[in-house]
Amino acid sequence: MSTDIKVPEIGESVSEATISRWLIAEGEQVERDETIAEIETDKVSLEIPSPASGVLGEIVVHEGETAKVGDVIARLSEANGSPAKFDEEEAASPRREHPSSAKPSKQESAGQQEVEKRDKRTEPETSPREMGERDGRSSRVRKSRGELKREPEPQEAAQPAQPSPPDARGERRERMSPIRRRIAERLIEASQTSAMLTTFNELDMTAVANLRTSWGDQFEQVHGVRLGFMSLFVRASIEALREFPRFNAMIDGEDIVYRDYFDIAIAISTEAGLVTPVLRNVEQLSLADIERHIADFATRARGRELTIDELTGGTFTITNGGVFGSLLSTPILNPPQTGILGMHAIQNRPVASDGQVIIRPMMYVALTYDHRLVDGREAVLFLKRVCDVVQEPSRMLLGL
Repeated sequence: MSTDIKVPEIGESVSEATISRWLIAEGEQVERDETIAEIETDKVSLEIPSPASGVLGEIVVHEGETAKVGDVIARLSEANGSPAKFDEEEAASPRREHPSSAKPSKQESAGQQEVEKRDKRTEPETSPREMGERDGRSSRVRKSRGELKREPEPQEAAQPAQPSPPDARGERRERMSPIRRRIAERLIEASQTSAMLTTFNELDMTAVANLRTSWGDQFEQVHGVRLGFMSLFVRASIEALREFPRFNAMIDGEDIVYRDYFDIAIAISTEAGLVTPVLRNVEQLSLADIERHIADFATRARGRELTIDELTGGTFTITNGGVFGSLLSTPILNPPQTGILGMHAIQNRPVASDGQVIIRPMMYVALTYDHRLVDGREAVLFLKRVCDVVQEPSRMLLGL
């Protein structure tokens, strides 16, 4: 008797997934709800739990291959007609025999101990298992066989690495991940389906810096989260979106769809690529709420724990290249949105004020917009509105 392991329903807009890696090898025992594989879609990475206890009998879809939702990717067999038992002592010790081979007798085990002692220096440990804690419950964390590396022998370590020939020109090829492919598709879609144009401005961050210096510590003590720049730009964007509603709209055929809510997507960079989780109904959130949501998004994005719903939608996007040191850039639209605001690094620069040249912490900001829906005048005024609110944060309290 066997149990099929299938690609689960992931989300309404997701129809297929790629097997990024198997954590269990064919013939190995597995417990119910133990993570046996990791899959990757164009939006998120997910873990596949085992639907029952048993032995992984056959892997149908291998690492790097793609399967549709509902497809069988592996089959789970019962061990000796009953669910397999998990032996913690066995899993913690190195295994050199094939998992499906018969268990040696006590006499054979005793006879093998001396051989194993002599082989210890020449044979690497290849246990594919290690114990771990996940999500508050005990579960086994397995290492794929491809990750296991042999420790070098002392004489190997002493040998210097052979230099590559001076004219060596190496190449390597790797398949694009689903997330990276989707990012590429979205960038091409943005360039082919919209008339993108970018306008720039700069703003004085002195008031914001003073606000954080004066109230930052108390804000963190009361709310349990730091007061960052992003929450202020989110609130400033809401003020500008209210005044210029076309930036919160989208084109649908020959119609313009206006939204009376504000769902702001925040661009977060991860090793897998850029993701844009969405803050829903931001107009109802306080600065502390916004900061908490952004911190949570950043943590879970890098752990690949964001859900499809959190990555879907959004009426306007904010990205901050300044965290990487970018001084100026032209952000690309996130279709079907009409606008994206780009923040950049803060730099002390000389500026003219009241007939004098003084040093101020300045930031360049960029607004890319769809020129099919928004005219240049609106774009310039929108960005100026954002700058005015950020330069004088008290405007947000006074509603000015």
